[in-house]
Amino acid sequence: MDIILSVLPIVILIFLMIKMRVPANYALPGIAVLVYLILLVYFKTDFALLNSGLVTGFWATLTPITVIMGAVLFNNFQQATGNQIVINRWMSSLTPNPVAQMMIIGYAFAFMIEGASGFGTPAAIAAPILIALGFEPLKVVIAVLIFNSMPVSFGAVGTPTWFGFGSLGLTSQQIGELGLKAALVHLSAGLIIPLIALRYVFSWAQIKQNLLYIYLTVFACALPMTLLATINYEFPSLLGGAIGFIISIWLAKKKIGLAKSENEAQTAAPVSPKELFMALFPLISLVLILVVTRVPQLGIKDLMRTDAILFKANLGFADLEVTQALKFSLANVFGTTSSEAYELLYAPAFIPFFLIVFALSGFYPSMKGGVWKMIGQTAKQMLVPFFALLGGVTMVKFMLLNGDNSMVSIIGMSLAAATGPFWGLFASYLGAIGAFFSGSATISNLIFGGVQQSIATQTGLNMTSILAMQSVGGAMGNMTCVNNIIAASSVSGVHRQEGYIMQKTAVPMFIYGIITALVGFLL
Repeated sequence: MDIILSVLPIVILIFLMIKMRVPANYALPGIAVLVYLILLVYFKTDFALLNSGLVTGFWATLTPITVIMGAVLFNNFQQATGNQIVINRWMSSLTPNPVAQMMIIGYAFAFMIEGASGFGTPAAIAAPILIALGFEPLKVVIAVLIFNSMPVSFGAVGTPTWFGFGSLGLTSQQIGELGLKAALVHLSAGLIIPLIALRYVFSWAQIKQNLLYIYLTVFACALPMTLLATINYEFPSLLGGAIGFIISIWLAKKKIGLAKSENEAQTAAPVSPKELFMALFPLISLVLILVVTRVPQLGIKDLMRTDAILFKANLGFADLEVTQALKFSLANVFGTTSSEAYELLYAPAFIPFFLIVFALSGFYPSMKGGVWKMIGQTAKQMLVPFFALLGGVTMVKFMLLNGDNSMVSIIGMSLAAATGPFWGLFASYLGAIGAFFSGSATISNLIFGGVQQSIATQTGLNMTSILAMQSVGGAMGNMTCVNNIIAASSVSGVHRQEGYIMQKTAVPMFIYGIITALVGFLL
C-alpha cells in the first residue's frame, strides 16, 4: 500500500495535465493538497512537520519565480529597446537557414549558458531569441528543453557532479571517473536526442538536408565536453558550449553542411558594428556576469555565498538567519528540522537580470523613466507561474518528508528491489524521477546518489557506472520536470500547455534512458 499511495499523486498529476489538459496552476496545488492528506491520514506524519513543508515550499519557490521574473524582465527590456530586432537582422544575415539558427541559439548557446549557470536560465535566455526570429513558441519550448538535457551533468560549473555526489565519500579519481562515463553517455545520446528535438520544429526532409551541420554542431559542443571531463568536472559544459557556439557560427557563415535556404536570395538589412554592439551588449553582459559569478577560481562566487552572519531573528514559527551575502535562511520551522534558504545575490535573478536592466536602461532612449513600469508589467505576468510553482515545489517538499521513509524514497527503493541485478537498465530513470520532483539534477543526485551507491554495492555492479547513470538520469529528467516546463513556458508566453509539453518531452526522456542503459552496460 505504501508504494501505491506514493505513486498515486504522480499518476493523477500526469492524468490531469496530459489527458485532461488541466493548467499547472490548478493541477499542482490540487495534487499538493492530496499529498498532504495522504501523509496526514495514512503515513501519520507529524502535523508540525507537514506544515513545515508549506513554509519551506513557499520559501523554495522564491528562487525559480524570481529567476523567471528576471528573465522575462530582461526579454521585455530587449524588446522595448529594439535590441531584439537588431539581433534578428544580424542572425538573418549570419545565416537565413532556420535549422542553423535553431542549432546556434537553441543548442550551442544554451549549452554554454547551462555550463555557467543552470537554474533554468538556458531556456529563459535562448527561447525568446528564437521566438523573436519567427519560430513557433510552443515548438521552441519543447525543443530547447530536450536540447538542454545534454550539458546538465556539468551545468552550473559542475554542481550536479561535485556537489550532488559530495556526501558519498568518493575519491577525486572516482568523481572524475563517473563524470567521464556520464559525458560518454551524453556524447552517445548526441547521435539521436538532438534530432528528436529538431523534429518537433522541422520536417525530416529539412533535418536530412542539414544533417552534416547538425552533427558538426552537436559534437562541437559534446566532444570538448567529454574530453574536458577526463581532467575536470567543473568546466566541461561551459567551455564545451563556448567552443561549440563559436564553431557553429563559423560553420554557418561558411555554409558548411547546410542546405541552401529558401531565404538565401533575401538580403537582410545590414547591421552596423555599433548597432550590433549596442544590441548584443546586454546579452554579452549577461553571459559575462554569469561566468564571473559562477567560476569558483575567480573568487566572486565565494563572496556571494559567504556564510558570515549579518543578523539572526526568531520569527515565532522559525529561526531567520541572514548572511552578508543576503542569504535568507529559515531553520527549525515549527520546531522541526525543516529548513530552506533563498540566496538573493547568488540566484540568477537580481544578478544578472535586474542588475543589467537597471544599469543599462540609461543607454537606451526608449527606456528612460520606464523601468519601474516594466517591472510592474512583468510582475503581473508572474501570477500564474507563481501559483503553479508554489503548488509544484510544495508537493515536492511534502513527498520528501520523513527522510528514508519519504514517498520519493519508497518509490526509488521499490523500483530497485523489483529489478535486482538488472538495475543498470533502470538506474537512469531513478535519477529522472529525482529531477522530475525537484527540478534539479543536483538535488536528484543528493536524494538518490546514496541509494544508487548502496544498490551498486549490494548487487556487485560497477559503482561509478551506476552513479554516472544517476547523473545522466538527473540531466534527462530536466526535460520533463514541471518546474522547468513552467519556467520555459512563462518566458516564452506559452499558456496552459504544460501537460502537452510534458507528453512530448517524455518520449525523448525514455529514449535517453535506453541509450544510457546500453552505453552504461559497456562502461
